[in-house]
Amino acid sequence: MFLLILLEPKLVHIYGNGGSTLCALRCLEKLYGDEWNSFTILLIHSGGYSQRLPNASALGKIFTALPFGSPIYQMLELKLAMYIDFPSHMNPGILVTCADDIELYSIGESEYIRFDKPGFTALAHPSSLTVGTTHGVFVLEPFNYLEHRDLEYRSCRRFLHKPSIEKMYQFDAVCRPRNFFQQSLAGGDIPSLKLDPEYVYTDSLFYMDHKTAKKLLAFYEKIGTLNCEIDAYGDFLQALGPGATVEYTRNISNVTKEESELVDMRQRIFHLLKGTSLNVVVLNNSKFYHIGTTEEYLFHFTSDSNLKSELGLQSIAFSIFPAIPECSSNKSCIIQSILDSRCSVAPGSVVEYSRLGPDVSVGENCIISGSYIITTAVLSAHSFVCSLSLKMNRHLKYSTMACGVQDNLKKNVKTLSDIKLLQFFGVCFLSCLDIWNLKVTEELFSGNKTCLSLWNARIFPVCSSLNDSVTTSLKMLNAVQNKSAFSLNKYKLLSIEEMLFYKDVEDMITYREQIFLEITLNRKQSDLETS
Repeated sequence: MFLLILLEPKLVHIYGNGGSTLCALRCLEKLYGDEWNSFTILLIHSGGYSQRLPNASALGKIFTALPFGSPIYQMLELKLAMYIDFPSHMNPGILVTCADDIELYSIGESEYIRFDKPGFTALAHPSSLTVGTTHGVFVLEPFNYLEHRDLEYRSCRRFLHKPSIEKMYQFDAVCRPRNFFQQSLAGGDIPSLKLDPEYVYTDSLFYMDHKTAKKLLAFYEKIGTLNCEIDAYGDFLQALGPGATVEYTRNISNVTKEESELVDMRQRIFHLLKGTSLNVVVLNNSKFYHIGTTEEYLFHFTSDSNLKSELGLQSIAFSIFPAIPECSSNKSCIIQSILDSRCSVAPGSVVEYSRLGPDVSVGENCIISGSYIITTAVLSAHSFVCSLSLKMNRHLKYSTMACGVQDNLKKNVKTLSDIKLLQFFGVCFLSCLDIWNLKVTEELFSGNKTCLSLWNARIFPVCSSLNDSVTTSLKMLNAVQNKSAFSLNKYKLLSIEEMLFYKDVEDMITYREQIFLEITLNRKQSDLETS
């Protein structure tokens, strides 16, 4: 039996992708008892709160719209298509993957990827050393083949999580071509290894057999309650292989949230998994694309010709909008949206699930999501605008997060006196509050009062209509850019954190369906007129 599990963003955010994996194992045990011993399971982490790509925050990154298909494909459908051959070559166990990456590879027609060994099995992709600093890196056992093959089954001595370049050299993770690759691997996160004398093998998805999953489940049930985030890659894989040592458990440089129990929990996981094998499927002719940040999202959907050609991505995908000239290499990207022919969208910008009127002008490198703008509006370059439907006291409301594409929503400070260190659209946040006539108090922030950030700042107005919501948030955004006053005192204000708490997913999906039906009707009418 093949089973698909999507882990909801809140669960991933609270427990980390490792902790949420353990939660999923317990649910499987409760639902199926011993029956799940024979299951092959695909487990997808849906993306936490997606603070680096907030237009995916409400529904999760796994439902990110992709610019191709009619109707539009989402990341979930792409994942299922990419992994379609895996279940028939898997022993009972769990394949763990993230929602914001794309793995493309080429192997021989008679070859296939097998997940049939005990312990863990991970895919590995050749990458530059720079890419390796932001991924997991495999230290492979020596290999006796003279030339690289597209598909190689290797053993791993140890796994390094987001190591420095110095550590890659120290632990012999750096490889040098034994010969040359027959195909250039330029594009995506992967440099051309023909031209790069040194490279490392980085991670993407991994598989664990049923016996290992049961061991982790028994450990989780013994613990009872998790009080810290666990990383499935950093905390599970670093414990594997004959070269693994306990030192990594004390390294918290890559930890998002530092908890007192973390080091102890890591050490317990290390001793639990120590001695477990880590098998690696090396895909030498492969590319790994990450679409987990606003910058990556814009680049891959508008500028990256490699991914566009490989997946057939479109500049206008299932939308009503005049054609974009083919001569332009850096185009905008319109996904299931209805745009008036007189509105303008500059190159490098993405518009999804939105309606834009004739007097709307969108600057370069913007993201517009779930919005409705019928009034005159000018969106400056690098603007981020995403509207959410809310259910508050049984009433339907709307709020629109508006900020800069490059704003760091995760950066936080511990005291009110330090909020001057935060920046909103490149401007000191303290200055922004002055422009909006807002006072600096603890009530300005939701949630944890010792973790103050743009994410939990109550600065976004609540309105009764979608258009009013977008228009009002754009006014507060433009006030910052023009350094002109715009008072927010008369509005009820929410943080992004609170917007997600009040989100009305049903209404947001209804809005998308309305756009879908209108586009479908428009296409049918066009077909009748041309027939």
